[in-house]
Amino acid sequence: MVSSNLSNVLSDMHQVLLNSDAPKGSEWDLACSMILGKLGMRPPWPSGPDTAAEWQLAQDVRVLRSAELMVISPSAHAAVMAAAATIEPGDLTLLSRDRDVVTPTGLLVLPEPVVCVNRTGSQSDTLAYGWQFTTQHQILPTAQYAGVRISTFMDRDGPVQPDDWRAAVTQARVSGHPLPRLVPDGMYGMRGDRPGSMASEPSPELLTQKHKELQAALTQASVWRSEPVADIGEWAGGRVEDPSDDFACRYMFAFWRLVAQGITTTAPTFPAPEGPRSIGHPHDPDIRVVRLVRQIPDQRTPETRGKQVRTYHHRWPVRMHKVRQWYPSTQEHRLIWRGPYIKGPADAPLMLGEKIYTTHSG
Repeated sequence: MVSSNLSNVLSDMHQVLLNSDAPKGSEWDLACSMILGKLGMRPPWPSGPDTAAEWQLAQDVRVLRSAELMVISPSAHAAVMAAAATIEPGDLTLLSRDRDVVTPTGLLVLPEPVVCVNRTGSQSDTLAYGWQFTTQHQILPTAQYAGVRISTFMDRDGPVQPDDWRAAVTQARVSGHPLPRLVPDGMYGMRGDRPGSMASEPSPELLTQKHKELQAALTQASVWRSEPVADIGEWAGGRVEDPSDDFACRYMFAFWRLVAQGITTTAPTFPAPEGPRSIGHPHDPDIRVVRLVRQIPDQRTPETRGKQVRTYHHRWPVRMHKVRQWYPSTQEHRLIWRGPYIKGPADAPLMLGEKIYTTHSG
């Protein structure tokens, strides 16, 4: 599965470069550099996708073995989803891994799967994001950048259950090698040294434009694999349209920045309750829980207390907006968000609707 995905991605990029002004004969090396080098693989490049797939799976295993494990609460997850919906591709160039990323190697488990639909209509349900620091190898042999490699892990038992997937899960179980709950899926690379932050480098707006032009060409190259979007069944959060294949990067960028900004707080799990109630409540001091700091602001004023006011039966995240804040001390812009907070009674269920989760790329 991983080999097939890599083959499709490399083939699409290779096809685009064959129809570009790239030097003749260099298209395959350029495609490998733009895909595999961005992930942290070193040249010489492999002759086919199988070797690259083995390398990718080795990196996923490395994350699972050594990452700091975190789980994100539903309210904090909703805030990250809302923040990710505001991010343009050029905003990702503001990432500083040494300042923004909470730990060099981490695994973030979500409270529910996020269903993404890629440019061909294929769906995946992501339940966890892993990351690790790496060195990117781009285009030229000497072009090396500090980067972050992001791994996505599908939910084996998630809402996306096509017939061929169910057959694969059954076959793996019968063979004595059942698939794990977190199944390796995609991999993405992000530069972590703030490319485009200097006056002499392209602006985030120009990088956004170039990114969209490349994605449009890749979409055209992959149109032959397009398939209709099937019904995925019950799922409260809706689908994330991801034609630019960058939602994983936008989600993790938003997560790291919200943590650095202080909108979320990270703490060890609560101590396990004692007595009979402790059954079914595991406690692991090595797991950290990410929660939203500002959850339930007091909406009442002294004039309204004691009077009849509107009663809410749900909680929901109030939409935020991003700001490129200038920091004179470091002479740089950083992306921050105004908000968010969770509105509604503390004991009410959190409402996660389509309007919160659906994102579009223009």
